[in-house]
Amino acid sequence: MWGELRARPHLALSALVFVGGVLLWEAIVRVFRVPSFLAPAPTAVAASLAGGIRSHLYVEHFGVTLYEALAGFLIAAASGIVIGAVIAQFRLVERTVYPYLVALQTMPKIAIAPLIVVWFGFDTSSKVVIAATVAFFPVLVNVVVGLKTIDAGKLELMRSLRATRWQTFRLVQFPNALPFVFAGLDVAIVFSVLGAIVGEFVGAQRGLGNLILQFNMTLDIAGVFAVLIMLSLMGVALHLIMQAIQRRIIFWAEPDDVISA
Repeated sequence: MWGELRARPHLALSALVFVGGVLLWEAIVRVFRVPSFLAPAPTAVAASLAGGIRSHLYVEHFGVTLYEALAGFLIAAASGIVIGAVIAQFRLVERTVYPYLVALQTMPKIAIAPLIVVWFGFDTSSKVVIAATVAFFPVLVNVVVGLKTIDAGKLELMRSLRATRWQTFRLVQFPNALPFVFAGLDVAIVFSVLGAIVGEFVGAQRGLGNLILQFNMTLDIAGVFAVLIMLSLMGVALHLIMQAIQRRIIFWAEPDDVISA
């Protein structure tokens, strides 16, 4: 353990910064007697978090938000890869369809979220659609850029071998674009959590976003902080899982650029 800490001193430094920040926060709240409805002490947040986990309240809502985020992410990943591949392969499609997709992306998602809730209902379907809408564009842009960022010599070699468009795409273009694709997926999986929360803010009966609204109405700020911690853990865990998958699939390369919305 100590050997690992010496090899990675930033881990120990990060832990010290976290502990120091929490202790400072606790001291400020206690010394200045800050009201709990303004800034609860870390001990109160920890007590709320532990109580919510024991009662399965946080676990139930956590599962709902996680499902909405993952379902939206899978839809965004599949559609972004397919549409991005088509756009990169056919210039006519790029010139006719891509501007509309960019225009759709410029719309604030919080502005169209109420419409999506009206169209798809107050159940999880609308939250999945919002999550997919938020996560779609990072995947699309990275796929397009990745497929276009390729050595011209490789394409010339495939033409000299009389390879079909599909063979060139499958053997050269898509493998070359994988680092960009995973960069987009890494951004999208975090954005999907944001989209799910936005949908739950607009209208929902379950989920961590709905729980935040309930705690705000009752001025249970410690509960709000506890839910925010749950959301942070969800986002970090999904990010780490995506990075682990990336290292297993494209172990020979690392993404050079991340193009996000």
